[in-house]
Formats: sequence, structure tokens, C-alpha cells
Amino acid sequence: MRKDIIVVHSGGMDSSLCLALAIKDFGKNNVLSLSFDYKHRHQNELDHAALICSDWSVDHTVVELACLSQITKDALTDPDMAITHAEGGPPNTLVAGRNGLMARLAAIHANSLGAGAISMGVIEVEAANSGYRDCSRSYMDLMQKILRIDLADPDFKILTPIIDMNKTQTLELARSLGILDYLLKNTVTCYNGLPCRGCRKCPACRLRNEGLDAYLKANPDFIS
Repeated sequence: MRKDIIVVHSGGMDSSLCLALAIKDFGKNNVLSLSFDYKHRHQNELDHAALICSDWSVDHTVVELACLSQITKDALTDPDMAITHAEGGPPNTLVAGRNGLMARLAAIHANSLGAGAISMGVIEVEAANSGYRDCSRSYMDLMQKILRIDLADPDFKILTPIIDMNKTQTLELARSLGILDYLLKNTVTCYNGLPCRGCRKCPACRLRNEGLDAYLKANPDFIS
């Protein structure tokens, strides 16, 4: 099975938007959606990833990463831990090294499929507002350098098509692609696994809902 690109696809809004962009740029037959099951508290997002791939006729693979909960302690892999966000630091939903690990594994699989790139839905606003230090382009540039050495491919790329956008801009992009209503109804962003507006309390929900409220204020004609 040869592919041109692998999209690291959680089943959330941002990664699903990146999947849509990859389909637009490379064609659905040349795209693989790759999800990771790390026994996270909002694991039902994997069901949404599978549904999206089925609806969009894209191949989908799930890789087990259960070991993460054995080697680190955080609120995403321990559902018994209350989600907290102390001022001046990242929330305890930060899984140390998660995006780097997923990028590396996705790149290894991409290399085996003949793909010269992976795509990730990381966004700088999460690094700035939520303290997710592995969501910046500078982080991905460093990872890209390492992967080019690992894969002996000086042209290998980590694409981050929405990295410079805020949440409102990602919604505008989704609408321009004709998929905004679909994504709002069929993606899970909430760390407690709740659809649509989610729990309204976790860091992911607050960021998504702030962007959605700003978008709806600027676009009162949009009805989901």
C-alpha cells in the first residue's frame, strides 16, 4: 500500500481539518489517517476518527501506545486524576513528548509506505495559551531535522498546515472547504470525550468554544 502522506489523526477538529486538506492536495487514495490509542480518557475520539475516514473514504490505521500510561503520569492517561491548570504552567493534561513520539512513529510508517511527509494538526495558539510546548513550529522543525537523519531522506517533511491559525481561523477554513458543520458534529475535542461544546471546562473545550463563539459572532448567518 503506497501513500504520499500520513496524517496523524486523533478524531478531533484540528487533525480532521488537516486530513481534509491532505485529501484536497494529494487525493484520498494517496492519504493514510493514522491514529494512536494511548488509553486516553477521551478515547472515544478514535471512533470519530474511524467514522470520518469511512465517510471520506480514506484508509485508517490505529497504532497501540498503551505503554504511555505506564511511563508517565498525567490527566489524559489517568482518568482518575482531576484535570487542573495551575497559573504559570501547563495543564496536567500535557503528555510529555507525545507529539514528538507520534511524529516519529508516523514518519517511520510513512517511510515504509513510500510517503515523503506526515501532517499534524498542531497549532501555535495551544503552545501559547495552554502551555503545550510540543505544538510549535520550532519544535517540529527540530523533529524534522532528526527524522531526515533517521530516514536518510533530506527532503522528508512534517507539514503543519494550520500552525499559525487561531481557532476562529480554523473554523473559517473548514467552512471554506464545506465541512464546518460536519466537523462540529462529528469530532471530539473535549478531554472528557463529550461531543460538540463538550464539558466546557477542560483546556481543549475552553479554547475550542472561545474560537467558536468568536466565529459565530462574526458570522451570524452560520447555523449548525
